Amino acid sequence: MAKAAAQEPAPGSAPLPSGTPGWRNYDMDDLPPMLASALECFMEHGYHGTTIRQLAARTGLSVPGLYHYYPSKQALLVAIASHAMNDLWIRSEQAIAEAGGNLSRRFDLLVECLVLFHARRRGQAFIAFSEIRSLEPDARAAHIAARDRQQRLMDTILEEGTAAGIFSAPHPREAGTAVVTMCTGVAQWFRLDGELTPEQLAERYRTIARMAVGAKPA
Repeated sequence: MAKAAAQEPAPGSAPLPSGTPGWRNYDMDDLPPMLASALECFMEHGYHGTTIRQLAARTGLSVPGLYHYYPSKQALLVAIASHAMNDLWIRSEQAIAEAGGNLSRRFDLLVECLVLFHARRRGQAFIAFSEIRSLEPDARAAHIAARDRQQRLMDTILEEGTAAGIFSAPHPREAGTAVVTMCTGVAQWFRLDGELTPEQLAERYRTIARMAVGAKPA
């Protein structure tokens, strides 16, 4: 049985690090070192292309030493994906709370949050999305449930905003899916050394997203 929980924070269960001033701050990454090393391997070789010996070597452990903390390569993937989804969920809730009852503002800040996360936590977000196919059935079902919960944040904003006349997209549910898909896709191509900063990209995406849902100019 894995003993990781006794040695490191349980992946996906802890809030943002104490001292983090807000959901826009990415100065600290609380991904445990063992998972950070596994993430590097998965990014370089893919989940199926990574061997347990490569994972052990990257973490500076023997294979039995790695198994002391995580019982399998699958457990490492599940922990990374769970951590990413939990981090995004907490930040999204904080963004929505900042907007208060203003539905237009909620939409803007949720789009900003999604873009910043998928730009600043690109590796975690990319693996959490691209390796869904590699998750075993129970883990895949839990991951999809977390993803659906995240999507419902956008769906609720658009449903309430459309009813209130704030948004005019004829199909708000599909518009919400399109907006979220656009934002999460940032993890597939964005580079921190590129033309735009994450913040600049978030501003542009917010404009595009508002057009997609038929919102009045901010």
